[in-house]
Amino acid sequence: MLFQTWTFFLFFAVLYLLFRIIRSSEGRGFLILFASLLFYALWNPWYIFLLLWIITADYTVVYLMERYGRRKSILALSVINSILVLGFFKYAGFLSDSINSMLAAAGTAASIPRPEIILPAGISFYIFISMGYVFDYYYGSTQREKSWFKYALFVSFFPQILAGPIGRAAKLLPQLRLFRTPSPDDTAEGIYLFTRGIFRKVVLADYFALYADKIFGNPGQYASADLALGALAFTWQIYFDFTGYTDMARGIARCLGIELMENFNLPYTAKNTKEFWARWHISLSSWFGDFVYKPLGGNRNGRFKESRNIISTMLLSGLWHGAAWNFLLWGLIHGILHSGSKLFSGIRIIQRVPDAAKRIITFILVVFTWIFFRAENSGDAFTVIAGIFSFEWRVPAAPVVMLALMGICYAVHWLGEYGWMKFMERPAARGIAAAVMVLCVLFVSSGPVSGFIYQQF
Repeated sequence: MLFQTWTFFLFFAVLYLLFRIIRSSEGRGFLILFASLLFYALWNPWYIFLLLWIITADYTVVYLMERYGRRKSILALSVINSILVLGFFKYAGFLSDSINSMLAAAGTAASIPRPEIILPAGISFYIFISMGYVFDYYYGSTQREKSWFKYALFVSFFPQILAGPIGRAAKLLPQLRLFRTPSPDDTAEGIYLFTRGIFRKVVLADYFALYADKIFGNPGQYASADLALGALAFTWQIYFDFTGYTDMARGIARCLGIELMENFNLPYTAKNTKEFWARWHISLSSWFGDFVYKPLGGNRNGRFKESRNIISTMLLSGLWHGAAWNFLLWGLIHGILHSGSKLFSGIRIIQRVPDAAKRIITFILVVFTWIFFRAENSGDAFTVIAGIFSFEWRVPAAPVVMLALMGICYAVHWLGEYGWMKFMERPAARGIAAAVMVLCVLFVSSGPVSGFIYQQF
């Protein structure tokens, strides 16, 4: 039940009506929990038991830590359980394929069967939401939620369960306990965010996908310009696809009086890849920073170990994104760029480079790394890169409208960075923008409904 479908509109309309009729916070909590579990079960009812297992296991782990102390041995129960669940559903196929490739390279006829498993929707997100609560309690950053039902609502809250943001207990649980009545400002902001999100997804992301999918579907038949523009098209596709989902999720939650965290902050105007990750998928970046990078030692033990910790964290981030070598390479490249930007940031000649130049260089590097993220496999990624640097010239097949739209999107990024888009905070400007976005959505919405990229993770 995707957010941009009439089925979801009907689902949410009924839910919102019942939510406003029910006055007690307890009653509203049970209603949203039921709706969240129903929302998830409509995709695959059997996987609701997996979700409930993760919820119950981590709820029990925190109970044990409250009773017997914040022990690493108890924390390990949650970590092992989460790794086993993720490992089985998400990485078993990748592991078996890698083993079979090594056996074939060694000249052995033996092989192991590849498990055919349907990946549960949003599994990486709700496991990280639940694990984040366990880690936060272990480090003393949040209190234990005594009600299993409230905790189950925190993990399964339907706006964020499929693709985030990855909610943190200290901010989200108090709101879910209270469930205040939404104010008119909440409703207005929620409608605006949802409208902006559906516009970003249906009008922008799906349009850029037409060209990106064509190029990456058969990269060997295209020349340099088309391959480079295909990478650029995917750069904007994934941005608008993911920010579109986040906007819709935040808008839905806001209509219920709940504020989810901001997940993006003009990432394509970052001055280096370190800053890029402080602006892109902020909830995931902060999760890895708090629960992987810092426990590894962070920046406390010298530059070499700091670089090791950064690269290790980014490798794990790549593996989280997908069970394939191209995702690991994507994470490794970002780790090298990230650690390199920290190592060389103090050099005087780099400090003299204008910020505008740094932003453009970083954007080009990010576009390059997206090739590994989008390619079907690492072989296709290297085919795209080799094709770009072959400098084989042919007139690109890219639509002129798409090229103009890319320029407009990048210009808006820069305008936002330097504060020229603040007029969009005014109610009148938002009202006009929302009306225009609705008209655009209605104009292009006759095609098939496509899923969100990050739902695959």
